Amino acid sequence: MPNRLSNELSPYLLQHAENPVDWYPWCEEALNRSRDEDKPIFLSIGYSACHWCHVMEHESFESPKIAAILNENFICIKVDREERPDLDQLYMNAVMALRNGGGGWPLSVFLTPKQEVFFGGTYWPPESRMNMPGFDHVLARVLEAYRTNRDQVDGQSAQITAWLATKSKSDDDAGELNEDLLRSSAVSLQGSFDFENGGFGSAPKFPHAMDLSLLLRLWKFWPDLNYDQLEGGHDALLKMVQLNLKKMAYGGIFDHLAGGFARYSVDERWLVPHFEKMLYDNGLLAASYFETHRATGQEFYAKMGGKTLDYLLNYMTSPAGGYYSTEDADSEGVEGKFYVWSRDEVIELLGEEVGKRFCSLYNVTPQGNFEGQNILNMTKSYVDRAAEFGIDKPQLRSEMRTARETLLAARDKRVRPGLDDKVLCCWNALGIIAMCEGAMATGDQRYLQSAENAFKFVWSTLFEPEKRLMRLWRDGVVKQPAFLDDYSYLLNALYSLYQATLDETYVDRASVLIEQMNSFFGDADAAGYFFTASDSEQLIARTKDQQDNSVPSGNSMAATALLHWGRLCGRQDWLQQAEATIRFGAALMKRAPMASGQMLVALESWLRPSVELVLCLPAGEAPAEFLDQFNSQWQNNVAMICRIEQSDRVRSKMLDEIAASKPLINSQPTLYICRGYSCQAPVVGREEVLQAIKGPFDQRDPD
Repeated sequence: MPNRLSNELSPYLLQHAENPVDWYPWCEEALNRSRDEDKPIFLSIGYSACHWCHVMEHESFESPKIAAILNENFICIKVDREERPDLDQLYMNAVMALRNGGGGWPLSVFLTPKQEVFFGGTYWPPESRMNMPGFDHVLARVLEAYRTNRDQVDGQSAQITAWLATKSKSDDDAGELNEDLLRSSAVSLQGSFDFENGGFGSAPKFPHAMDLSLLLRLWKFWPDLNYDQLEGGHDALLKMVQLNLKKMAYGGIFDHLAGGFARYSVDERWLVPHFEKMLYDNGLLAASYFETHRATGQEFYAKMGGKTLDYLLNYMTSPAGGYYSTEDADSEGVEGKFYVWSRDEVIELLGEEVGKRFCSLYNVTPQGNFEGQNILNMTKSYVDRAAEFGIDKPQLRSEMRTARETLLAARDKRVRPGLDDKVLCCWNALGIIAMCEGAMATGDQRYLQSAENAFKFVWSTLFEPEKRLMRLWRDGVVKQPAFLDDYSYLLNALYSLYQATLDETYVDRASVLIEQMNSFFGDADAAGYFFTASDSEQLIARTKDQQDNSVPSGNSMAATALLHWGRLCGRQDWLQQAEATIRFGAALMKRAPMASGQMLVALESWLRPSVELVLCLPAGEAPAEFLDQFNSQWQNNVAMICRIEQSDRVRSKMLDEIAASKPLINSQPTLYICRGYSCQAPVVGREEVLQAIKGPFDQRDPD
């Protein structure tokens, strides 16, 4: 018999709708019942693509025995972390404090009727095994503590709540915002870098897109920073970025048939992925590949970014334009079944000669590399293998392209992993940013069209005029007022759209969102932004997220967006807010650079002055050629404004001041290069302007 979750919107909650557990969604009815009956709350938080969430559901939540214990003694609440990141963030922090850092999903938390944490963990098997306590044993111990040591339970839970409240405070002794933070972060990142396999740390190994962006910016824009403490000096910065991106591209974490990256690798070599594929990972990584292409000019990175975006276009884009959230790790109840191959299957589909070459190139063997099956991966380049096969490289590339298409067509006939088809505002923003990066790097208009379509969908469905931004859409239903990450990510997406198009409509929309972000999430008494809005449901603590996890923190993205828009629009108040937010994150940047990648990117940008280019064009002139030339280079911290005489293009009042008193000269394209509060003599003439907007621009004051 279906439980209360059958009426929910979330695919994750709907997966549990047939459980014998008497589940509630997070709601007043459940919270009131806990208080009225003085029963502890069992809070289970996960997401639809989570493999171990599926395992715990099958083993424990489908068990009549365990369901009976839960139903009799607890108020059971199930939460989708993607719908309610506020609850997930709050209670994950509490559990990690209890366990000295251990966290993950499924997140299993026991709360008092005051919603305060007194015990928690992640996955437990139904019965004790392999040195893990069984869930039945955990439930018995929790009940015993709650009933016989209530004073201790209440005291501990109150202490945790008090600690959570302190996480919103900044450290006044964090020190100055200067180049030393950048230098020390590079040294720290190198200390944890794996120079054999790429990536940071050991198994399991996660992508670190924000850290890669920081290292790339330091290499590109800070060549004269003192790198004496960095082994290999300045060149080591780019080496880390390139090795990491190449090893992921060749490994099993990358889908060599359809494109796109899995969530993480369970081993240190990027071979065996945790097979779920998330929109946010693919958006962040695609942007990293395109940034590296634009910074180095190497085509490999543009091709990898393009393959990743093609996956999003082909499999993760709704007919209405928005991007879906995730694809599951499991199909037919088996992790990774959709993605793996036997050698016999490959030979049968490709034929003996081509099949053998494919198996050799992609490491497909009779014994397999994953539970008797094969995850496709590469260890050598086409150049090396073409010589071994005795054929030329173009022939091998063509042959393997056809082979991959053949295998993909066959794989697409298999039972696909489950799709979480909700459209989340913040993750769509990351997809939009990646699509804009792809369009600027390659000129491929499919990517720009997709970015514009996704934004149109988000704006038309998730922004209520004269009201506010909402978080998610699914099946025609809009739900949940937006959180800080929705606002701050979308502001960065708007800036990417403006960069890619020079359409000033995006400027006006950004202005609206900034004012709302400041109003709903700003702290009148201190720096930094709260994660929840001022009129949101009151939880046990209202916190400010500083730490990057799988995605950038809301505060770091707010700082980044405020820098972009403040400089472009000449808004000193926004720039002051950006600086205050960066200062709010200074202590964490100093203490834990790997948890502060995006805030360090914001700091790097803040430390360098910006350059604004005002391009004036005669009537009838299109800006496309000039914009393509501008975007062919990685012009970080450089923004362009374009005004066309007698044009019906939208003109934002936000840009009128900087564009004022900059006339078209001799009816020819005219460029004004402005830095700080002054502009250079104008550059006049088509060829002269095209040459000037390539840069480079000296963006830092001489020592």
